[in-house]
Amino acid sequence: MPEPLTKIERRILNFLVDYLKENTYQPSIREIGKRFGIKSTKTVSEHLQSLADKGHIERDASRSRGVKIIGMNLAPAVFSIPFYGKIAPGKAALQREHVREAYEVDRKFAPSADAFFVQVTGEAASGLGVQVGDLVLVEPADPLELRESDVVALRAGEDAVVQRGTAGALGLEVLGRVVGLFRRFATAPVESEAVPA
Repeated sequence: MPEPLTKIERRILNFLVDYLKENTYQPSIREIGKRFGIKSTKTVSEHLQSLADKGHIERDASRSRGVKIIGMNLAPAVFSIPFYGKIAPGKAALQREHVREAYEVDRKFAPSADAFFVQVTGEAASGLGVQVGDLVLVEPADPLELRESDVVALRAGEDAVVQRGTAGALGLEVLGRVVGLFRRFATAPVESEAVPA
């Protein structure tokens, strides 16, 4: 699973996206520092490197504005949200090679640039209105930041399950906080009525 961003990393990533959309170029390290009250350019650089290490940006250290946002649709007010078609067994639950496709989501509905979709394939959380086959929009979160009132996505083997809080989730990996749900309704074929002769 992508390593969750810290609060300041998420704020910086969102700032990079907003700045690029408004200006068509990235802010400098000094501009990022000024925006967040960080006086040390080294500290800003460390935050950017962490974003690069977590797979959200690419850096060109030879240029002052050498930041490229990975997998981002830069149309105004839209995030390109990856949908993971399967959850990988093993240490990293969500791997870039398992992104089945990306959905363009209005930024009013997506909490941040590092959100992602998974399909609920495990036990459905009917008490929460979630069914098997639903796509849930997940914001990565440190398990220590989650409250028992939060709806969370968990990995159980190769399945994604959803429940309220992390109680009773021993042995399950927390994918993040569920912030949205998409369900496609099946439509039954319309039977043609016999026309009287």
